Amino acid sequence: MMMFFQYMTYAVWWVPLAAYLTNMDIGTTQKALILSSMAIGCLASPVIGMLADRYFPGQKVLFVLNVLNSIMLFLAAGTRSSEMLFVALLLTMLCYMPTWGLTSAIAMVHSPSEDFPKVRAFGSIGHVASGIFSLCFVKLLHVDFDGTHLPFYCGAGVGLVAALINLTLPDTPPAGKGKKFSFIDIFGLGTVKLMKERNFALFIIFSFLSLIPFAMYFSYFSEFLLNIKTKFIAITINWGILAELGFILLVPVAIRKFGLRKVMIMGLIAMLIRYGSLYFGGVIHQPWMFYIGILIHGLIFGFFYVGGQIYIDKKSPDELKAQGQGFIFLVTFGLGLLVANLIDGQIINFFMDNSSGTRIYDWNSIWGFTAIFSIILLVAFALLFKEDIPEKAV
Repeated sequence: MMMFFQYMTYAVWWVPLAAYLTNMDIGTTQKALILSSMAIGCLASPVIGMLADRYFPGQKVLFVLNVLNSIMLFLAAGTRSSEMLFVALLLTMLCYMPTWGLTSAIAMVHSPSEDFPKVRAFGSIGHVASGIFSLCFVKLLHVDFDGTHLPFYCGAGVGLVAALINLTLPDTPPAGKGKKFSFIDIFGLGTVKLMKERNFALFIIFSFLSLIPFAMYFSYFSEFLLNIKTKFIAITINWGILAELGFILLVPVAIRKFGLRKVMIMGLIAMLIRYGSLYFGGVIHQPWMFYIGILIHGLIFGFFYVGGQIYIDKKSPDELKAQGQGFIFLVTFGLGLLVANLIDGQIINFFMDNSSGTRIYDWNSIWGFTAIFSIILLVAFALLFKEDIPEKAV
């Protein structure tokens, strides 16, 4: 239930956000900054992880964050100013993004890390369930949902439910309580010392770079669907999250059979398949191929990013596990997504003609460029990252 509501509260408003910003006629750079509120929010993840590692029970920290998250979403729903929207969503994400690492750490404290994908799968179920709001508004209330401010209200309401659920969680006391304090702990960067190991450092670097192609779908795909006049944007994207359920449950099985390194390589291969299908689907005018790129989302996220969380858990000592989960989110959905959104926004702008006052996108070039970057990333990771987690450790 913790995972279900934690991911539903985010998915219901984040998925259609780019479409909403497009309808508000917000410029490229400003849109990239608003979409990067999620990335900036991840900067708080290691700090919150430090608090849960050293000072306060994890479930209580999670409760406070969810209450604050809901308040900020209510404020975001009530403003029509792009500047105020950015501020509201930035504060929202500073409260929300640390919950990804925190919920992962709580789950791994109370169950073996090899069982984590089974728990995390309920986050995907919550993500899929968020599409119900779209159906209710459009079909039952005959009110537009995608591309409006209504998803913010839905996210705020679900966030309050998530906070109540947090009060029922088992106690998760700080494992590092009473241990020596340093300025590195203030910023939650204790995990950085692990980067002395070559393979760990390479894993962090590739995780960061992977967000450049990943964000083109993660942040901007609703803009693509809006441009090709897709109805029920949130539900369309949620088909990929529905498929994610199966892929995440396969992660521990795949790691035992193939090893963690090969599983993460499979995730990067899936990323290449996504952008290849989006590119060729446009070139040969076969829109059905777009659904390959959507449905394969879970394989990318599950095998590379959830696999990466398991890798971090195995490499981090007990007193740094919450910080470790916060650190990997800082690297990927924090700094990585921030840089990726700005780069991808400029790529989209480069392949878009707005001289006539109407946006004309060259999506084939956008997807083709992203596919080329995915190839380079895949080959480099396969050649340079050599470490594996022994089967008995997973």
